[in-house]
Amino acid sequence: MTVRPAVFLDRDGTMVEDPGHLGDPDGVVVLEGVPEAIRTLAEAGFAPVVISNQAGVARGLFTEEAVVAVNERVAEILAESDAKVEGWYWCPHHPDFTGPCDCRKPAPGLLLRAARELGLDLSRSWLVGDHGSDVEAARRAGVRPVMVLTGHGREESERVGAAPDIPVVANLTAAASWIVDGR
Repeated sequence: MTVRPAVFLDRDGTMVEDPGHLGDPDGVVVLEGVPEAIRTLAEAGFAPVVISNQAGVARGLFTEEAVVAVNERVAEILAESDAKVEGWYWCPHHPDFTGPCDCRKPAPGLLLRAARELGLDLSRSWLVGDHGSDVEAARRAGVRPVMVLTGHGREESERVGAAPDIPVVANLTAAASWIVDGR
């Protein structure tokens, strides 16, 4: 298996609008520029991989089958622009409902699993997200974080974006440019 870098992508708020617990594929709205950004990352040799907390499953708001259906809808929309995600990983847990786990961000479990299963080099990889938990998961996995201002990014960046090693950019398009330009 070839070891290559990845760009791990938070789904809700980074790739798609975040209405709060997205469990209906009909509610998927891909943010502007996302397909092109994913294509740019793939063309630069990065494996685009989704890493997402899906606490709605633990809360009983929807099933894991609904998570799959939403992911499939996102993949369909991306495919219309010749963009593709290479792996979809999610955590269905929430500590208040299911107890602790090693896959809910900020834990690095999903990133470590994806790296193992897809042959990814974490030391050359990035994680793009809109929460402090994304930044912390990246750090714990040895991945470089980038925070976007979409989704919850504006309020979250005020809390965690002051660190000089965390780039804060407008959206996934800007994050892809940042990463590809080797900053």
